[in-house]
Amino acid sequence: MKLIGYVNADDLAGMTKQDVDALDVINIAFGKVCEDQIVWNGDPYREALARVRELKPSIRILLSVGGWSADGFSQAAMTQEGRELFARTGAAVASEYGLDGIDIDWEYPGSSLAGIHSHADDRENFTKLLAQLRKELPSPRMVTIAAGGDTYFALQTDMKAAAEYLDYVQLMTYDLQGGFQKVTGHHSALYSAPGNLYDVSVDKAVRVFMNAGVPADKLVIGIPFYSRMWKGVKGLDAQGKPLQMGNVRTPGLGLEAETIGMYGPDYTGLAEECIEKNGYVRYWDDAAKAPYLYDGDCFITYEDVESIRCKIDYTKEMGLGGAMFWELRCDKTGTLLPAIREAMDENERGAV
Repeated sequence: MKLIGYVNADDLAGMTKQDVDALDVINIAFGKVCEDQIVWNGDPYREALARVRELKPSIRILLSVGGWSADGFSQAAMTQEGRELFARTGAAVASEYGLDGIDIDWEYPGSSLAGIHSHADDRENFTKLLAQLRKELPSPRMVTIAAGGDTYFALQTDMKAAAEYLDYVQLMTYDLQGGFQKVTGHHSALYSAPGNLYDVSVDKAVRVFMNAGVPADKLVIGIPFYSRMWKGVKGLDAQGKPLQMGNVRTPGLGLEAETIGMYGPDYTGLAEECIEKNGYVRYWDDAAKAPYLYDGDCFITYEDVESIRCKIDYTKEMGLGGAMFWELRCDKTGTLLPAIREAMDENERGAV
């Protein structure tokens, strides 16, 4: 299993030896697409990149291109000339800065949800774009993607064809609930569970992509280092007692709130202000294998050491390629990254 971490370019210089040792792959966030070209100014980061290489010569470093609301993919993928320019400039950037490949974070083919251009031909053009990029970046250099963690991404792409050109498909199995909903829930549940109103989970995403033709060992699950939160949760009945969801007693879970599930504190902030502090109680949903915090008004869904261990055990059981996380800067306590590495190492030792 591989451990892949997204690291903001400005955070490369602050990576500790422990951080670097724990990782197999670093995805630098973000390069962009401009007039069909992959562009990134890595000059300010040359020294930091050299230091990371010195700390761990075997580490692979990729430039991740795109991100939420990053435009240019559909336009570049539309024509053979655009695809060639896209791939050629991506390979040139990788060579210029001694990188090991390119990670594509197109959010999302066939959709303008993030305010970007899309086209009915994105499904086919997505595969063609990856094929051209692989041609310019043959093995051992890497081509990977970040993919939306639910059915919509697999429906809007031909993942069986696309997977032929990819080292890994990194599932963004977070933000599964929150941004468009006023009902509390887990944003990165391992399994669908009775208290979670929406049928979204890591396990569902993995099975959707496997059914779409992606080999299990190319699938990488995503782990968030940040939370989502709902305020004004309507969690008490007329007698002032906690509401229940069906027959499962889950205080605060699956209930209507006054807000949508906005971004909450990152793990650093949770550790400092929320986890078993300031009136927040930590609950564990054993069906979903997910923790949450609730103070009677505010519901926070997040990731912790216990849920991480469940996810890594699942990764081994399913024969997956590994795990990735977004993003390093979100945990300054040094808790979550070592937890993932330790769980992976324990699984590897157990397999011997």
